[in-house]
Amino acid sequence: MPADLILIAYDGSDNAKRAIEYAGRFLSANRAVVATAWEPMARQAARMSGLSGVMQPEWVPDEDSEDIALTDAKTTNAEGLDLAVAAGLDAEGRCVECSATIWTTIVETADALDVDVIVTGTRGTTGLRSLLQSSVADHVLRHSHRPVLIVPPGK
Repeated sequence: MPADLILIAYDGSDNAKRAIEYAGRFLSANRAVVATAWEPMARQAARMSGLSGVMQPEWVPDEDSEDIALTDAKTTNAEGLDLAVAAGLDAEGRCVECSATIWTTIVETADALDVDVIVTGTRGTTGLRSLLQSSVADHVLRHSHRPVLIVPPGK
């Protein structure tokens, strides 16, 4: 019996492209949502200035124009949606604003949509690097209460 709904986390990386490919090959689903998390530029600037110890700039985005981060996310998401459709999935795209971490956004989106499975790629780091840079996929797996398909990087 096919899954009713799958969520594919897509960030434009080769690993995310590979995850879509494998979702199309191995998962049978009535529908798929390709989700791209994005963070508003004002929040990115505030976070980066806080990390650097530099005083936050008096930068405010123009209210009349779309946030450049959202524009980029829409472009990335459209690419992922095209890949999902080409992989044989009945898919729709969605850009989801990130207010905490990427993995939290993915898990919360999966919960809000009540998906049957989450699909994500991973960088496949090992050893010391994996201890210093925990992956989004690892966090999704540990914090989600639903099945997760993690597609490792290619050779």
